[in-house]
Amino acid sequence: MNIDYRKPLPNAGIDFFDTREAVDAIEPGAYAKLPYTSRVLAENLVRKCAPDMLTDSLKQLIYRKRDLDFPWFPARVVCHDILGQTALVDLAGLRDAIAAKGGDPAKVNPVVPTQLIVDHSLAVEHAGFEKNAFEKNRAIEDRRNDDRFHFINWTKTAFKNVDVIPPGNGIMHQINLERMSPVIQARDGVAFPDTLVGTDSHTPHVDALGVIAVGVGGLEAESVMLGRASYMRLPDIVGVELTGKPQPGITATDIVLALTEFLRKKRVVSAYLEFYGEGASHLTLGDRATISNMTPEYGATAAMFYIDQQTIDYLRLTGREEKQIALVEQYAKHTGLWADDLETAEYERVLTFDLSAVGRNMAGPSNPHARLPTSDLESRGIAAKWDEEEGKMPDGAVIIAAITSCTNTSNPRNVIAAGLLARNANQRGLTRKPWVKSSLAPGSKAVKLYLEEANLMSELEDLGFGVVAFACTTCNGMSGALDPKIQQEIIDRDLYSTAVLSGNRNFDGRIHPYAKQAFLASPPLVVAYAIAGTIRFDIEKDVLGTDKDGNPVTLKDIWPSDEEIDAIVAKSVKPEHFRKVYEPMFDLSVDYGKDINPLYDWREMSTYIRRPPYWEGAMDAERTMKGMRPLAILGDNITTDHLSPSNAILASSAAGEYLHKMGLPEEDFNSYATHRGDHLTAQRATLANPKVFNEMVLENGEVKQGSLARVEPEGQVMRMWEAIETYMNRRQPLIIVAGADYGQGSSRDWAAKGVRLAGVEVIVAEGFERIHRTNLIGMGVLPLEFKPGTTRKTLELDGTETYDVSGEPSPGATLTLVVNRQNGEQLEVPVTCRLDTAEEVSIYSAGGVLQRFAKDFLEAEAS
Repeated sequence: MNIDYRKPLPNAGIDFFDTREAVDAIEPGAYAKLPYTSRVLAENLVRKCAPDMLTDSLKQLIYRKRDLDFPWFPARVVCHDILGQTALVDLAGLRDAIAAKGGDPAKVNPVVPTQLIVDHSLAVEHAGFEKNAFEKNRAIEDRRNDDRFHFINWTKTAFKNVDVIPPGNGIMHQINLERMSPVIQARDGVAFPDTLVGTDSHTPHVDALGVIAVGVGGLEAESVMLGRASYMRLPDIVGVELTGKPQPGITATDIVLALTEFLRKKRVVSAYLEFYGEGASHLTLGDRATISNMTPEYGATAAMFYIDQQTIDYLRLTGREEKQIALVEQYAKHTGLWADDLETAEYERVLTFDLSAVGRNMAGPSNPHARLPTSDLESRGIAAKWDEEEGKMPDGAVIIAAITSCTNTSNPRNVIAAGLLARNANQRGLTRKPWVKSSLAPGSKAVKLYLEEANLMSELEDLGFGVVAFACTTCNGMSGALDPKIQQEIIDRDLYSTAVLSGNRNFDGRIHPYAKQAFLASPPLVVAYAIAGTIRFDIEKDVLGTDKDGNPVTLKDIWPSDEEIDAIVAKSVKPEHFRKVYEPMFDLSVDYGKDINPLYDWREMSTYIRRPPYWEGAMDAERTMKGMRPLAILGDNITTDHLSPSNAILASSAAGEYLHKMGLPEEDFNSYATHRGDHLTAQRATLANPKVFNEMVLENGEVKQGSLARVEPEGQVMRMWEAIETYMNRRQPLIIVAGADYGQGSSRDWAAKGVRLAGVEVIVAEGFERIHRTNLIGMGVLPLEFKPGTTRKTLELDGTETYDVSGEPSPGATLTLVVNRQNGEQLEVPVTCRLDTAEEVSIYSAGGVLQRFAKDFLEAEAS
């Protein structure tokens, strides 16, 4: 039984569960061969798993078997305000549904501690060259999001186990790294590894600390919040040996962009990676965090680093208590989670990556894994020469240059490098081009404090990189409005305009509607491109400007040395900066339930927060999977940005027209992301990205780009939302057919909610991104996968067909997709059911996560 393995942790005054003893009791010596991930998962099983399941579950880890599901119980749930708020809106709606059935709504609470950080709501309406930009942007954020923030404030006291960090304080992943994760938890007299799920695909940021942190959709997070185990089968655990040492002048951004390309090619999709080796010892914790943050961009689930002295030094640097730091070291060394104890770990696959081979890199256009060496800008056709016209923007104009995102601003070396490059540029008399909207949006207030300590904040401000926010901003598509004159020139001249940002995503249409393409770069390179003013520039060779003596200045003339960067980091980044920021932030004393109605008083005219419809109408109807018509036939690499964009709402869009009818002024339309608590607005974002190619819509024999659909059987082409409304009025069941890597990108539950509310019952694709597949199941949509060699093209699908699915959905089962052609021909296509576990079957059969919980809750109440 589990209790047998509970023992005192030596010299710590706390107990632990002796996982080594439990594992070695099954197979002597097995624990020493387990990878880091398996050791942490095994501890979770020994401590939390039902006794009758423990042995079989541990055998899955010991013998690297994948034939049984085993439970995982994350210690925490971390949310940003977009998915976190929508998850809590769902729970508030669930309370209403429970109350309507006679249950006690006050009993519907997160069981697992849940932390919500408001970081996704601020748009950069005022740029970094404006005075008081931060205060102005925060005032706009509060005005636009009054309904949302009213609801979030209600959740703080209405729900147990929910802590809220209000807007203006930083980005969830950076706060998690710098403060929220203890690395080793201490609860109820027991020490155990910190683990979590987060409602964002970049949750693995904190994997750099040796913490298993997995990005999930809002729906899966809701399931974990409500106490259900996250069931899994043993993932592929891949060792990544890092060799060599980074070259001088190479940043963590350069390394991670090279790694992203490398790991994509090695097909690590859904794997848990463990980085180790001599090269890992040359990386600071901040460097490691940059690598772990980009996990979804190379397709993995987690990107772990072992606990070692770098971990301890970082905990001390960021102001953690000495007692907690001592617990981390003692626990890790005693339980085999310390780096030295992992030398005997065995991996089924090992990849080797040489850090010394990495040069200066960017990524783009359009994809984070499309590495672009800065040495190849001319040969790739990026740095093409252009004819300058006096008083006009150049071809390839950089209209947005943003130091943004936890990916890079959690790394002091990257931020200090940007500040030093700005200082050097200022000394040479270089300036930002006037059409560049520049901004600095750190993920932590500590960043501003150490930049001020280093006398570099003013240098960045002089180049237009003043602090505009402590939030996601441009990385999340919240880059704000352009100067109207600049926007009009882009439109009038059909100008190829671009964005350069230190973020983690650069998908088409994500950063700004008028930035035709976007490039990822390190913070110092972002500053350099603000000076250059165009992507049509060889950043390594071309002249950025001239100094006061008329001498040409190039990038190498202003790039800071590693020695200077490291010296300033050592001198200027201090524990007191982090304590000053986080100690008041985490004074979270809340009086739960006092004078609070357990049912939310929904604001009738709100376009932000509305009672969800998941227990009524089409959502309550039977899914027949018969006579389905295709809403869209899509190609490869469809992202959640295609399926439900997050950026600014244009007046001409279906959502814009709806908001206008609701009386909202255009300047306050805000983003699609912020309206996801109101299904009537959020539905209208379904496949609303103007970059979508629906292969059912042709023009002169070519697929026409745009948010368009063809309604059958009439064959009439119309805007996607009008097509959805047409089918909803007909109660027509729908299907989506797609290519490979369907649903990659952000863990966006509305990419699943939107299609389900439209009437989509099935999605059949060549492959699914992990998080999106679970979101589909969480909404009661059946994911089916074509067998190898079968595609929409080999089947010659054109959208005039109707579709049926036959067979009983079960894990890995082969079902039959029946294609009924217009000419009467019928084609039976074998497809794989991508309900991968019994838990997923249970959720799907109930109609989704919320329906499953409601049924179980009411049954428990009645018993």
